Amino acid sequence: MAHEVTLINGDGTGPELAAAARKCLDATGVEFNWDIQEAGIDIMEKVGTPIPDSTLDSVRRTKCALKAPITTPVGTGFRSINVYLRQELGLFACIRPCKHYEGVRSYFSELGVDIVSVRENTEDLYAGVEFEAGKDVTRELIEYINGLPSDRKIQSGVDETGISIKPISISGSERIVRCAFEYARDNGRKKVTAVHKANIMKYSDGLYLATAMRVAKDFPDIEFEERIVDNMCMQLAQKPELYDVIVLPNLYGDILSDLGAGIVGGLGVAPGANLGPDGAVFEATHGSAPKYKGLNKVNPTALILSGMLMLRHLGELDAADRLENAVAAVIKEGVDVTYDLKPNRDDPTAVGTQEMAAAICKKLQVG
Repeated sequence: MAHEVTLINGDGTGPELAAAARKCLDATGVEFNWDIQEAGIDIMEKVGTPIPDSTLDSVRRTKCALKAPITTPVGTGFRSINVYLRQELGLFACIRPCKHYEGVRSYFSELGVDIVSVRENTEDLYAGVEFEAGKDVTRELIEYINGLPSDRKIQSGVDETGISIKPISISGSERIVRCAFEYARDNGRKKVTAVHKANIMKYSDGLYLATAMRVAKDFPDIEFEERIVDNMCMQLAQKPELYDVIVLPNLYGDILSDLGAGIVGGLGVAPGANLGPDGAVFEATHGSAPKYKGLNKVNPTALILSGMLMLRHLGELDAADRLENAVAAVIKEGVDVTYDLKPNRDDPTAVGTQEMAAAICKKLQVG
């Protein structure tokens, strides 16, 4: 039976990446009923919203989506569609593998780095509870906080200060930490590291850490440790091979998963999965790279590997293994790869997005 899957084309280079990933997924022999939907800047110019109801309705129906990159305006404009989808669909867990593939340039290529970050998706500073500087409601909030019986005051002026609230709950912390341990157990992983800043933010990160320590007792077969986030950055830069599964609140998860991607060769090889009780959205970690739109130049690996994670989610384990092996083989050979996977980024033998996807499809056929 064919799998019902929503394919969100995205914007910028998103549509060409979506086409490449779809080509490779179809080449595995697994049958899909693709429901093609739109989101991002391009569709906003047509219909006045970056995320049409039809797109959201499709994901709710299929409960599974492969999403190409979508531009998030910096500082102004609409909120991140990626964050909105995760919150609206209850996709509380973001799984981001950072695995080195032979042939990808990396200072750590000899270490066999294979780290999985498990990021909480719905709370923390990404919850979107923000108050703009100069607004009446912001002024009232600051005056209220400064009027509380506490020595914690906002010292800057009420008209020059913006505020973002950082909510972290016991229930949200428990389900993401439990998700990390269950992922470790299901995938033969040996250790979970909880990352935090509980030494400073005692009532948010402190709550997260206390919850993680309590949940860890339910998994005596998995080693548990905790690391302060700034120390964890140094640890990953010095000795990433010591880490296995790391579980983090939302903001730290976003930052450290990019650090992890850098360790294994860059965002071009970094896939992602957003999971919840009623659905899943699979996406590349990188953005839409609009300056390369229509140039058939960007590396499709991250979205193709996100499709590989989707195959695992759908129970198509053999197809997932074959797709990952085909990607790894093409990268290792280093012939039919995009410019960023060449030893010299100006190498004239670099191929385009669709040509690399075609080479992966060919590997699948002979495999």
